[in-house]
Amino acid sequence: MPTAARRWTVRLGVLLAVVAAGYVVRVTLLVPAPLRVTTVALERGRVESTLSNTKVGTVQARRRAKLSPGTSGIVVELAVERGQRVAAGALLLRLEDSSQRAQLEESKRALAVAQAEQRRSCIAAERAARELERNRELAVDQIVSVDLLDRLESACEEAAAACAVLDARVEQVRAHVGVAAAEVDKTELRAPFDAVIAEVSVERGEWITPSVPLLAAPDVIDAIDTSSLYISAPMDEVDSRRLSVGQPARLTLDPWPEQSFTGRVVRIAPYVLDLEQQNRTVEIEVELDDAEFARSLLPGTSADVEVVLEVREDVLRLPAAAVLTGDRVLVIEAGRLVERAIEVGLRNWDWVEVVGGLAPGARVVGELERTEVRAGARAEEARVGAVP
Repeated sequence: MPTAARRWTVRLGVLLAVVAAGYVVRVTLLVPAPLRVTTVALERGRVESTLSNTKVGTVQARRRAKLSPGTSGIVVELAVERGQRVAAGALLLRLEDSSQRAQLEESKRALAVAQAEQRRSCIAAERAARELERNRELAVDQIVSVDLLDRLESACEEAAAACAVLDARVEQVRAHVGVAAAEVDKTELRAPFDAVIAEVSVERGEWITPSVPLLAAPDVIDAIDTSSLYISAPMDEVDSRRLSVGQPARLTLDPWPEQSFTGRVVRIAPYVLDLEQQNRTVEIEVELDDAEFARSLLPGTSADVEVVLEVREDVLRLPAAAVLTGDRVLVIEAGRLVERAIEVGLRNWDWVEVVGGLAPGARVVGELERTEVRAGARAEEARVGAVP
């Protein structure tokens, strides 16, 4: 073989050897390690179909009264403080009432005078009636004249009319007594129901004024009936046909973020709330099953509600976080991630019922939030145990 050809053959062989070595290095040493992904097993358990509120719900009270006295005056007694529990009718505060009580006493004395005058007048009317009756008996025997009998009848009617006038006068003065007593009552503010005092915005010695038309005065005491607390939650209008009174519900409250509480739907609003620039919603009311705990809640507390529509026990399920959009999951086959379509039944935020596409015990990738975890990627399983 000519020398030049031999040299080119050697060079070509060296080049091929270098390329082969590079390929070997690439497919062995430079290949990235496969992803280690956590998998979860398709196992049996409970799955619920639920509806959740579209905006945050709120603890509210069906009976809550913002109170102020019915008249103006200086506070001379403040009988409650914030957070105190009171019974219906308990005194909350009292205003200086000397003027009102003086008017009440004056009205009572005027009533006594009117009643005395009424008794005197009615006694005279009774006497006139008896006198008339005696003379009527004498008139039968023509012992008294017709003219005298006529005068007696007129006097009897006049006396009866005077008695009736004074009867009316007594009732009029009695009404004045009632008005004066009502003015005294206005100086005392009492609890309208068993309540917890949420706010007291007045101090002893302050002058307070009740609200008048077109001019609102601030309320001085806020009373809440804690036995009437419930959770109001807005639900999407498209779900309204699936809601009904009596459905069980699960609630979470901001002060207890790690706990959930059970309750029931007790009311569904008969209308859709249409507020500008907001989704249309239907309000539902949910009461907690634990009435004693419910009484400890503070109105205004934020809450989330899940209404349970249907429950299936002992069905094949996967964590909702392990299911991709379009009802697909990732499985490991021959060292690579492969998408697989599944058929689902009930689902909620936590679990998805699997009714087809996977065999019991099959394992799927459970950490889909990593961007590198996608179909086609090389992967290997890093088990952390079965799903509880």
